[in-house]
Amino acid sequence: MTPPFDDMTARQRRILSWIEEQGYVTIETLAGHLGVSMQTVRREIIRLDASGHLQRFHGGAGLPEGRVRLGYHGKSALARDAKNRIAAAVAARIGEGSSVFLDVGTTVETVAQALAGRKGLQIVTNSLNSARMFQENGTCSTFVLGGSLRGADGSLVGELTRAALQQFKVDVAVIGCSAIEADGSVLDYDIDKIAVKRLVAATARRSFLVADSTKFNRHAVARIGSLGDFATLVTDAPLPADVAANMGACQAIIV
Repeated sequence: MTPPFDDMTARQRRILSWIEEQGYVTIETLAGHLGVSMQTVRREIIRLDASGHLQRFHGGAGLPEGRVRLGYHGKSALARDAKNRIAAAVAARIGEGSSVFLDVGTTVETVAQALAGRKGLQIVTNSLNSARMFQENGTCSTFVLGGSLRGADGSLVGELTRAALQQFKVDVAVIGCSAIEADGSVLDYDIDKIAVKRLVAATARRSFLVADSTKFNRHAVARIGSLGDFATLVTDAPLPADVAANMGACQAIIV
């Protein structure tokens, strides 16, 4: 049996997360992302290969034979402890009666779980998964934005979603991402989802960007904005020095 994800070192978690997302990553690319030598990456790959988490190939590493890139349920299981701590920190900063936008993604869904028992919240979301968590709470109002249903994460995207969101100005927005680069760029793999993230980050009275430490110094195709576009970054480990230098006005909460 392979060791659980949360028992790995932070560097091993980052390596595995990149490979889960990409399917295959070269040693040179991993070394650049992590800011370490290629020999250090080789040693980590050897350990992860021996534990069955990945498979070594010439010049890089990929998913073990018979496995495919993580889908929604696999992503939900990754960094579970980190997501729970992030969610608890965000929930503790949201008062009863607040209006809250909940973005799509597994980290934001964990925040939704942490809020599901609270009283008097007004929830606005483009995530069907998050919306369902409040259906038994008779004290909360839940507004689901319309749009096109996208994927197993129950996300709603498109022009209808953006038009509906423009009718709201929430107290708090909780927003997820796929990657945070060294220059402070906040990125996502899905270009269809970034317009909603941008809009709510710009209009909410306070915005929380939630991202576990595996997201640091990763790359993704679609740019949401910069760290300075968010009031607060909530994460589970100290920031890499290059990311910390490009925070702008964004404040970090480490849990």
